[in-house]
Amino acid sequence: MNAEYYLPPEWDDDERMNFMFSDFKENREVNTTDWDSKMDFWTVLVVKSCRDRGTVCVSLRELNTTFRRKETAPLGLATVLQCLARCGKIQRESEFAANVDCGWLSWGVGLLLVKPLKWTFSTLLGSSRVPLEESFVVIELVKEKAAELLQVYRSSEYASSSILSFQELCTLSSDVCADESTLCMALLQLQRDKQVTVSLHEGEKIVKFCPPGQDRVSPVSEVDIGIYQLQRSEKLLGERVEKLGLEADKCKEEARTLLREGKKSQALRCLRGRKRVEKRADNLFAKLESIRGILDRIAQSQTDKMVIQAYQAGVSALRLSLKDVTVERAENLVDQIQELCDTQDEVNQTISGGGLRSSPPCSTDEDMDELENELKSLLDESKPDSVSGLPEVPTGGLRAPGEPSLPAGNDLLDSLPAVPYRQLDISAEQLEEELNQLTLTDSGIEQKKVTSPARRPEPAQ
Repeated sequence: MNAEYYLPPEWDDDERMNFMFSDFKENREVNTTDWDSKMDFWTVLVVKSCRDRGTVCVSLRELNTTFRRKETAPLGLATVLQCLARCGKIQRESEFAANVDCGWLSWGVGLLLVKPLKWTFSTLLGSSRVPLEESFVVIELVKEKAAELLQVYRSSEYASSSILSFQELCTLSSDVCADESTLCMALLQLQRDKQVTVSLHEGEKIVKFCPPGQDRVSPVSEVDIGIYQLQRSEKLLGERVEKLGLEADKCKEEARTLLREGKKSQALRCLRGRKRVEKRADNLFAKLESIRGILDRIAQSQTDKMVIQAYQAGVSALRLSLKDVTVERAENLVDQIQELCDTQDEVNQTISGGGLRSSPPCSTDEDMDELENELKSLLDESKPDSVSGLPEVPTGGLRAPGEPSLPAGNDLLDSLPAVPYRQLDISAEQLEEELNQLTLTDSGIEQKKVTSPARRPEPAQ
């Protein structure tokens, strides 16, 4: 990766970089401010460069090469590493692996890139000098990488399988871990967090992850080994069935080609070979289905086991919650509650009847009638007040000022003329003539009297 991604902006400032590239004073108390500012500068830069390069380990030789400027390497990087180690921000790779209580020597030899001899001279001899090849693990970064690895596993197709091989895990984590060393450090951190356990089976390293919802992973058992072997057999048989299918298709195409060329006998041999291949494929497929059925039954049994454990936990919780509860005690409590309620009713009746013992108590119906009468009287009293300022509503018919009053009720209807029921036979010429007789006067429109046209004689009945 290009160094421009993690180099600070002041990297081109010669005066500033000359100070940063100089060695630390032996005594920090001489100039605490300068000493701390230089240490903070290199601490942030070391962590950032490792994160940008996707690695969790760093060595003094790598730092000298990474931060080389104008053919000059920083002089105080060894002091930076020693200070970070004392603060617990970094740890020797060998010490980091040895502190994991997982028997790392049994599976690390030849597979893990941790060499236990790295720390013998520097630790046992008590030397404060940092070897150039000494590898250190950045604790902050290895924890981040372990969390990413666990997330990748749980979101992959292998999440349903608690055990997978180390090679499968390498392929799965290729986008997360830059190399095998980074993957091993992440696995060691997960082992330290009790989320992963690693063991050897027939010379092959296998990794078991903690199922979701559990705090720690259980050791690899014989059941886990059996499931792992069944899964491997399923995968191998699936690959062989697929390969035999391709071989059968190839025989069929060859027979078709030979038949076109007129080589009928050779085409028949190809078809016989295809039949044999298909028969082998069918046999392998039947075995594959048997293995898949066993795996399904195992998965179902694990689900049943989880349900049974939940039932057991529920029974235990229910037993504890009902520990001091019995039927006799419940009946006794109910009787006590009933007695107290009866006593309270008697007390309330005594209090409500105090001072009125001479007069008989009123019934409920009488109280309701009295309340309704009182409510009716209130409504009657409120009517004059609400309409006292309004005029009376006239009872006579509507008429203009100065006109005689109209009869009311049925008299008004009797005074109206009868509705004609005979059909009027008026021509359009007569209507036009009547319209022409309308004249406009100063006071309005007046209509002259028009003699009704003579009606046709009615036919004799």
